[in-house]
Amino acid sequence: MLHKFIVYVEDKPGVLNRVASLMRRRSFNIESLAVGHTDKPGVSRMTFTVDTDETTAFRIEANLYKLVNVLRVECLTNEPAVERDLTLIKVRADDQTRPSILQIVDVFRGRVVDVTNESLIVELTGTQDKIEGMLEVLRPHGIIEMVRTGTVVMGRGPDAPSISPEFVQARVPEESAAR
Repeated sequence: MLHKFIVYVEDKPGVLNRVASLMRRRSFNIESLAVGHTDKPGVSRMTFTVDTDETTAFRIEANLYKLVNVLRVECLTNEPAVERDLTLIKVRADDQTRPSILQIVDVFRGRVVDVTNESLIVELTGTQDKIEGMLEVLRPHGIIEMVRTGTVVMGRGPDAPSISPEFVQARVPEESAAR
C-alpha cells in the first residue's frame, strides 16, 4: 500500500540528504518525492510516498522524528486529502495526428504548452491514475520524452498542521522580523 507522508523540516542545507539517507539506511524505497517552501519562513515541506505496510509506515514516522531538522511528520494515507502530480509529455505529432492528440488532451483536461512541426508538449495535472491513463492513450502516437513531479498531498478541511510557533519565530531573520 502506498503511504503518503508530509514532513515539515527546517529549511537548511543537507536536510533532504539526511532524510534520504535515513530511508536508504533502513531500506525504504521512496516512490515519489516533492520538496518546497511553505508559507512560514525557515520551514520546508517534503511530501513523499512509500510502498509499505502499516507497521513499517509507523517505523518510518518514528525514525523521521529522530532527525534533528524534522519539525513535524504526518501520514495522510487514511485521511481525506487532495493529491496531485504534474507531468510534461512530449509526443510525436504531425499534421495528420495532431488533431486526435489535441482531442485526447482536451478529454483529459490537459494543456498544450509547446508546439513544433513534429511534436507537442502536453501538461497534465491530476492523480497518478489520470496521468497513467493519458500516457496509455498517447503511447501509440509515440512518446518522445516525459517528466513527472512527485505527488503533493494536502489534507482536506479548514485545519492545518501546527508547527511550533516558537520554532518559526526563532528562525525568522532579524531584518524580516523588523518589517
